[in-house]
Amino acid sequence: MSYKHSILIVPGEPNSVFFEIFFKSLKAIKIKNPIILITSINLLKFHMKKMNFKKKIKLIEKNQLRIDKLDNNFINVININYKNPLKFEKISSKSNKFIKDCFQTAFFIIKKYKLKKFINGPVNKKIFLKKSFPGITEYISSNFKIKKNAMLIYNKNLSVCPLTTHVPLKQVSKIISKKLIIEKVKLINEFYKVIFKKKPRIAVLGLNPHCETIDGYDEDDKIIKPSIKLLKKNFSIFGPFSADTMFLKQNRSKYDVVLGMYHDQVLTPSKTLFEYDAINITLGLPFIRISPDHGPNEKMLGKNLSNPLSLLKAISFLDKNWLNQKKV
Repeated sequence: MSYKHSILIVPGEPNSVFFEIFFKSLKAIKIKNPIILITSINLLKFHMKKMNFKKKIKLIEKNQLRIDKLDNNFINVININYKNPLKFEKISSKSNKFIKDCFQTAFFIIKKYKLKKFINGPVNKKIFLKKSFPGITEYISSNFKIKKNAMLIYNKNLSVCPLTTHVPLKQVSKIISKKLIIEKVKLINEFYKVIFKKKPRIAVLGLNPHCETIDGYDEDDKIIKPSIKLLKKNFSIFGPFSADTMFLKQNRSKYDVVLGMYHDQVLTPSKTLFEYDAINITLGLPFIRISPDHGPNEKMLGKNLSNPLSLLKAISFLDKNWLNQKKV
């Protein structure tokens, strides 16, 4: 087995349900490839005790990694100092340095050892990013000097991709453009081509109700329709479709991906249909980055009631041996 199959994981916000769903995932599935967890050993032990989860821990050093010698008989841990009290707390900026140190250690390892598989647990974007980036997708992309990226919420039956991510609704019409639509379609197509060896059928949603010009707002006619017409030459692309009927069973079953104009236009129906059976994949990076498709969920801390399915799907997806991709 190549050491590049190792799965690198950053838990994200320490006051989240990550460790609970991580332990549940390890119990539920048998993983072939080694996992490298970047976190505080003391924090890990704290959560293991709370969850009554037992597994041996193997401490490894980021500068002297023998990734080819790792296996899943242990939780392989790169220790990051965590100075806060070992207890459940309300999410605040006190954890920001710890989260940043975990991410930066992961970025160092990915670059040094050319690892291809990365998972980060949920993070409170508002507190951690402090408006410096719209979301974690953009934060990670910036650290690898990647300007073209896309957020794909993947489900094997139907994936969705928002053209704009974490921006106010009133700004969406100002941001959408032919260039951006073409960029996202190319990234989606390349990902499906490399990973699944297929040309995806992409449905594009309109912006306005029924894709109509209303009171002079003509983005559908002037931006979206011309973009689709241009892309039809090389891609399996259709639309624009009205968002109110696109997700009916007889409509959505015809496509692999739905490209929407804004975040909730596609994430709301996707989460309604699949709930936790979806994962957030960043396209355009030189590795596959995935996060569970939910937040820290601090209201559920310590209750042992959180659904691990999204993280379980993320680990299972990366446990397959994707190695030949360049930018995905």
